Amino acid sequence: MILHEMTLPAFVAELASNSPAPGGGSIAALGGALAAGLVSMVGELTSGREKYAAVQADMDTLCAKGKAYAETLLKLIDEDTAAFNDFMAAMKLPKDTDEQKAARRAAMQEAAKGTVEAPLRTLNLCAEVAKLALVAVREGNVNAVSDAGTAGQFARAAGTCAAYNVRINLLGIKDEAYAAEKRAAMKAALGVIDAAMAELTAAIEKALG
Repeated sequence: MILHEMTLPAFVAELASNSPAPGGGSIAALGGALAAGLVSMVGELTSGREKYAAVQADMDTLCAKGKAYAETLLKLIDEDTAAFNDFMAAMKLPKDTDEQKAARRAAMQEAAKGTVEAPLRTLNLCAEVAKLALVAVREGNVNAVSDAGTAGQFARAAGTCAAYNVRINLLGIKDEAYAAEKRAAMKAALGVIDAAMAELTAAIEKALG
């Protein structure tokens, strides 16, 4: 089952079931993909218009990046769920002997890192989308400024949710150096989102009166 290729009603039904995955990490990736797609839409609605000729190059970049980020984030819906399933599989490994217990612990630690990497990638992409949304608000078609703002808000929400998943999965990591590195990366990405959204919020409030 490829989650990101499911129909929307089927995906929501799967989400609402008693299965623990897809969960928050996959939904963060979905939110980021929606934000990226919306950013690209604003670019498309701006591109080619004489009024916005001065920002054509920026819109070309915005459209290309938005579509690429959306594609990657859609795949992360499945990658996040797969990482969780790998961890659950590691937990089910036999633990009857000392050797089995050691192998199980090692497998769980390796799989746990996978559950950190997927949402961290989502978070980093959401930071990039937030920056694009700021460009869309500043330079994009004024008739689509609310769409650009919505993209930014979705990127922020998705990034925050991705960070939640990074944090909870880091709790089980024994490698302190690895955990410290990922926490630093997480905080840096959240800082990028906060900075972009502070400017975006001010710009959109001014635009909307």
